[in-house]
Amino acid sequence: MNSKSAALVRVMIVEDDEGMLERFSEAISRDPRTRLVEKARTGREALARLLLVRPDVLLVDLGLPDIHGTEVIRFAARTLPECDIMVVTVFGDERNVITSIESGATGYVLKDCSDADLIARVLELRAGGSPMSPGIARIVLNQMRGEGAATRAEARRGAGNDTSSALTVRATDVLRLLSRGYTYSEVGDTLGISVHTVASHIKNSYRKLAVHTGTAAVTRAAELGLLQSSTDKPSSR
Repeated sequence: MNSKSAALVRVMIVEDDEGMLERFSEAISRDPRTRLVEKARTGREALARLLLVRPDVLLVDLGLPDIHGTEVIRFAARTLPECDIMVVTVFGDERNVITSIESGATGYVLKDCSDADLIARVLELRAGGSPMSPGIARIVLNQMRGEGAATRAEARRGAGNDTSSALTVRATDVLRLLSRGYTYSEVGDTLGISVHTVASHIKNSYRKLAVHTGTAAVTRAAELGLLQSSTDKPSSR
């Protein structure tokens, strides 16, 4: 087991409901694999503390008393790219789901999940996954289907040159290996980077490719012809 996988996952919670905050805090503190490093009850409180504690995982409610949770998500995604962000909320409507993901969240679960499920989702998120409650996953899939149709039409028109230049060489290497069936761990071993760095490259490509999941990133990159290479050897950059 490497040092990253053995390290405790440092979690910050942004939640204004005292009962929920206490419940989540106890669950995180009780599990030997996670560590609670900060709690914030308002969005502005979260913005003030995020850069001080630099959590591995940020759990964010959307209905905060001062600002919308997506403002916290956007700030964290912009200033702490290594931080994994998951929404934990009662709002399961399409608008909140898509806006949260577009803002930088890579996980979205509803508050009716059990404590054990919450911990499992936190660990899945940190391992590079995109945990979502079943109903939320359906919303994202429906959105992806619509995006996929638009992407195929765009690719047929020869679009995508700006996207190609926006993707880093390393991100392209990661997506190319994933398209060949490599696991995150195998990609990391091949490129000499950690599994979490692999996940970060994938998440950073979401906005550039206008998608919400790793699978969609690979699919879109392939459709735009970004994964074609004259050699099987990844870049050394």
